[in-house]
Amino acid sequence: MVEKRPYPGDHGDANGVKRAKPAAPTNVNDVLAAARAKAAAQAAAINARISASKPGSNGASASPTPPPPAAAPAEGLDRLAAMKARVAALRQASDVGPRFATTLGNRRTESPLPPKAQTAPVQEEKAEAQNPYYDPKAAPVGKARVARGLLFNQRGKYLDQASKLRAQGRLEQIKAMLAKQSRQAGLDENSERGFLVQQPPDVEWWDEGILEDKTYDCIDDPSKIKIDGDDSIITLYVQHPVLLKAPQDQRLVEVKPMYLTSKEQAKLRRMRRAEEHKEQQAKIRLGLEPPPPPKVKRGNMMRVMGEQAIADPTAVEMLVESQIQERQDKHEQANEERKLTKEQRHAKLAENQQKDAQKGVYMCAFKINTLAFSKHRYQIDINAKQNALTGMTIMNPTMNLVIVEGGVHSIQKYKKLMLQRIKWTENGKPTEIQEEKQAADPQWMKSVDEKGNLKDLSHNKCTLVFEGEVKQRAFRKWVAKMCETEGEAKELLGRSKMDSMWALAKSSD
Repeated sequence: MVEKRPYPGDHGDANGVKRAKPAAPTNVNDVLAAARAKAAAQAAAINARISASKPGSNGASASPTPPPPAAAPAEGLDRLAAMKARVAALRQASDVGPRFATTLGNRRTESPLPPKAQTAPVQEEKAEAQNPYYDPKAAPVGKARVARGLLFNQRGKYLDQASKLRAQGRLEQIKAMLAKQSRQAGLDENSERGFLVQQPPDVEWWDEGILEDKTYDCIDDPSKIKIDGDDSIITLYVQHPVLLKAPQDQRLVEVKPMYLTSKEQAKLRRMRRAEEHKEQQAKIRLGLEPPPPPKVKRGNMMRVMGEQAIADPTAVEMLVESQIQERQDKHEQANEERKLTKEQRHAKLAENQQKDAQKGVYMCAFKINTLAFSKHRYQIDINAKQNALTGMTIMNPTMNLVIVEGGVHSIQKYKKLMLQRIKWTENGKPTEIQEEKQAADPQWMKSVDEKGNLKDLSHNKCTLVFEGEVKQRAFRKWVAKMCETEGEAKELLGRSKMDSMWALAKSSD
């Protein structure tokens, strides 16, 4: 009879390896006979116990249990030796391990190994039990710290992030380029009506204290209007607002002296000199000053010098000429001493221009057809700086705009320059130095065409677009900018809130 393979578990090998067949006994009939004898002995013992437990039975009369046959112990020892040989064969097979893939697969499916997490606490408990110095009270309270494993990034993670950032940067560049092109083309700013008008508020600030709701929808409901109630801001008392000075009253206004006519000035000069002469004569009489030498001229030379003039007229004439030259030099030297230096003149001019601007800021805007001639651009620039004016010159192929602001005196001088002094129809060829400087300028900024011929500026003119007083300056300094399109010009003026000047100049004739 072939023995079956045991069920994996506590009764078999943990690894699920097939057990080797044990060595069969040499005589199968002997084994069967031994088993039958053992079974008969057990049955006889059971019958003897049953008969002894019946009433009226005597232990002495009971038949004794027949002893087992003599061959039974020898057969049992043989069977025990066979079982030991079988166990040794199984251990040897488990040490060698499986040699075929089928055996490996059976081992994995039948008896998987227990996880390490389950065996670790058992091993720790055994180690703690074997350690005589272990104190469970000193053990750390709480969860045992578990080491965190390594986290590895997937391949290509940061490459994808970098490509996304580069794509975002390229998208922003494209957006900026499209916005710039639209501004240059003037798509959204090609009309003077392109100004946004703010929506009126839901309720004005002077009505917020009267209306209960923050809207005018409740104006028909008398219960929501605070006019006659105790909580109304309208009372019988009169509140006088604080008086503020008018803008023109805050300016620096100097009181000018009364001017006299030429006859009145001559009369005052004679009277002042007469008083000085009388004072000098009084000092001479008292001996405080020596008498001045006689003032000899060519007309009174003979009368003053007398005999010296008759005796040596040449020497007297030379003496008179030297005195005349000395008086002339003294007069010129006194004038030079009173004359201001170059730095003093500039400081005085700047002070006067500042005082002029403190009286009020005025603004003028001029429209010019073309500024191709460099002389015109130089005159516009240098006169604005000399008169301490702030503003801007915008040069464009279709129209040029000049905005200046400053004191009334400087504005009047600059206005006369732009409308009278500059000859706008004049044109001339540039010098070699100017050609080098204008090499990078566009063709519409040059006084000659592509063939080298002078442009016809007979149609060029300057028109005053705006003139008036403003509250404060819109520009900090004087600048000149070149704009290829109207959109760039409006954007540049919009930084100073002067974009309306471009629309005004464009609409004017």
